[in-house]
Amino acid sequence: MTRSVRVAINGLGRIGRTLLRQVMTGVGADRIEVVHVNDVAPLETCAYLFQFDSVFGPYPGEVAASSDALTIDGQRVPFTSLPDISNLDLSGVDILLECTGRAQTREFAERGLRAGAGAVLISGPSQVADITLVMGANEALLKEERIVSNASCTTNALAPLMRSLHALLGVERAHMTTIHCYTGSQPMVDAPRTDLARSRAGALSMVPTTTSATKLIDQILPDLAGRISGAAVRVPTASVSAVDLTIQVMRDVPSDVTGALARMAEASPVIGVTSHPNVSTDMRGRSESVVLTLPETLVLGSRQVRIFGWYDNEWGFSARMLDMARLMNDRLFQTV
Repeated sequence: MTRSVRVAINGLGRIGRTLLRQVMTGVGADRIEVVHVNDVAPLETCAYLFQFDSVFGPYPGEVAASSDALTIDGQRVPFTSLPDISNLDLSGVDILLECTGRAQTREFAERGLRAGAGAVLISGPSQVADITLVMGANEALLKEERIVSNASCTTNALAPLMRSLHALLGVERAHMTTIHCYTGSQPMVDAPRTDLARSRAGALSMVPTTTSATKLIDQILPDLAGRISGAAVRVPTASVSAVDLTIQVMRDVPSDVTGALARMAEASPVIGVTSHPNVSTDMRGRSESVVLTLPETLVLGSRQVRIFGWYDNEWGFSARMLDMARLMNDRLFQTV
């Protein structure tokens, strides 16, 4: 019997807490065991924010904090509050889930390895990672890399979709707009930012901005490099985002295009589908990387198609982090 993958979480922010919630509630957390949590915030604060979540609601079990641990449903998870995780002993950890958003230098990314963890999985884009992988797109490239970037939430929605669409229709060129909920990178009141539009209050306006997803797509799907452009609009909602994708294809769009898309999604482990006229709130807590909304599909002529898909940028991305942790453990360590 394959043993659990022992993970530690560094950074108990939005993704760190969502990962912990998924593991502790058993939602898609098969074979994952959280054995340590580190965050610079006080333990009592972290326990409170884990227990009471404005997006996902209260945690459905018991949460308590002691001097050095979180206890969740009777399970004790050791907790530390160190700014430099390399000062910890993580020798029993298989994968460090690096969720601080600060792993942008090699020295920082390697801290988990220096602490003794077997490998590091970064919860966002990182140019210093050994490789950037997306489940359903290029995870087969993983070999012996010990520092892996899980890309961005939008890239996790877009890359598997583009790979599947390219196989189905042949992608000549495409443009993607992500309609993205506001995040902690935006101020709640007007405040200076390098991007002037993103200096405006995130909950009060739709904010046009850029997305890293299209640059990452060139790395993840080199066959499509230079064919996909993209932009983002941050909107005043707290969770769930969308991709609005217009594609010029190489083969005629089938007359039953929605049926073809449904079959395409069924063949992918990370693409979902809905035939209902859903809104963003309906998609909160969905674990797929992207959920295609079939009624929104539009065809112009024979070789242009518009596709719309929802993604829970926190819950779905965290589910892929756990998938990637399992894959990394199996490829790197093959423990039984």
